[in-house]
Amino acid sequence: MKSMAVYCGHQFGNDPAFKDAAAAIGELMAKNKIKLVFGGGNVGLMGTVAGAVSANGGRVVGISTKHVAHKQEPLHAGSRVKVVRGVNERKQKMFELSDAFCILPGGIGTLNELTDIMTMQQIGESKKPIYFLNTAGYWNIFARVMMHMMRAGFIESYADYNIKVFDTPEDLIKEYLKNFSNK
Repeated sequence: MKSMAVYCGHQFGNDPAFKDAAAAIGELMAKNKIKLVFGGGNVGLMGTVAGAVSANGGRVVGISTKHVAHKQEPLHAGSRVKVVRGVNERKQKMFELSDAFCILPGGIGTLNELTDIMTMQQIGESKKPIYFLNTAGYWNIFARVMMHMMRAGFIESYADYNIKVFDTPEDLIKEYLKNFSNK
């Protein structure tokens, strides 16, 4: 089965478009038989994505840590959550279970997960694609930071990265399916 990790906030943020896009990506994943791999909590945007996948008959696998699992609401019925020792083991397990990575708005945890995958791409350990869902222009500032690092000589080439940016959930899922339709 095809699978995609979704990294996003454990909060909703202050723009209703973030929650709407999270629900739409989850619905589209389920309808296109793309298994969701995510942080395991029924909170914020990650809970919204998981709820939409579950509500539309899709498969959900959560990976949480022992420090976080007891703080969050139980996951949606029919979903599994694997609890691991720590955040590094969690990120590794999510990487292993996923064909690609979808980045929705989020905070420091989302950035941590994203930059780990980008580092793996940079050093040649992974070419699994990263798909940004740039809801309400949320990731524009990150693109400017990347350009600044490149101009300053700290990023040699964008060719080291397999990154694409999308404005709509539909376009993101179309790209995923184009790349993984034979899986």
